[in-house]
Amino acid sequence: MSAAVIENHADLKVNPLSAHIGAEISGVDLTRPLSPAQVEAIRAALLQWRVVFFREQFLNHEQHVAFSAQFGELTVGHPVFGHVEGHPEIYSISKFRKATRFDGPSVLRPWTGWHTDVTAAVNPPFASILRGVTIPPYGGDTQWTNLVIAYDKLSAPLRAFVDGLRGVHRFAPPQGASGTDAFTKAVNDHTLVSEHPLVRVHPETGERALYVSPGFLKHVVGLAPRESQVLLELLWEHVTRPEFTVRFKWEAGSIAFWDNRTTAHLAPTDIFDLDFDRQLYRTTLVGDVPVGPDGQKSVAVQGTPVGAAAAVALN
Repeated sequence: MSAAVIENHADLKVNPLSAHIGAEISGVDLTRPLSPAQVEAIRAALLQWRVVFFREQFLNHEQHVAFSAQFGELTVGHPVFGHVEGHPEIYSISKFRKATRFDGPSVLRPWTGWHTDVTAAVNPPFASILRGVTIPPYGGDTQWTNLVIAYDKLSAPLRAFVDGLRGVHRFAPPQGASGTDAFTKAVNDHTLVSEHPLVRVHPETGERALYVSPGFLKHVVGLAPRESQVLLELLWEHVTRPEFTVRFKWEAGSIAFWDNRTTAHLAPTDIFDLDFDRQLYRTTLVGDVPVGPDGQKSVAVQGTPVGAAAAVALN
């Protein structure tokens, strides 16, 4: 597919990167305030391509926050694992993070590591904006998958079945591993458990997406344990099919901006086999409470909504 120009702003160009997900945007300076037309154009590209990328955007923390705030209310860096000192909206994605590491080998599956951000919250972030600062010369790529096309590609009988199901999401170590002391303390101090529909209706487009974050979804409500396990493994394998995905090679100054309501992503693990450092920073934007095809909203089992305004609106 050739490069496309978004109609709302002639100078802002969108170059799709794969059949179903991912586009690179050029012709805009993210260190400066955007015009309303640019904001509208970027948001339109985000809705169409699920994740959009920018190159050579050397933002500092303040500029990162300012860019993000043009698209919604920011959350705290991370509701469980905290934030960068002095910058409550910024979360550090470092190769040497301790709080999110696990002890012992986990059971590796094709979907291991794939996740949608903070789905243990009743109102997961609507979007995440990740900024590359220190990038290895090779390795460290991130992948995203399109959960709308994944839903569309299910057989009609299976779509009808999962439309009525709900699942419980929580923070927990992967199967076969245990949390580090830092992880266990963080989770115990900020417990988040929520029940979400397995199929989420997008609040802006009306599209249906498989809301089955492998990193957080633990079981399907109402199914026997073995039934739940088999169904989830089938869905997790399905949503990570290569043709639904895009792979992004980071550079210093790269930014990825993704719709958390229609994507899951995979952080790299090859960086731990390399001697190079890797440092990125993330902001997230307050999200709404997911709604299933039956009109039923998600419910919090433990924990509070993410974002001050969201907490007020839901109480």
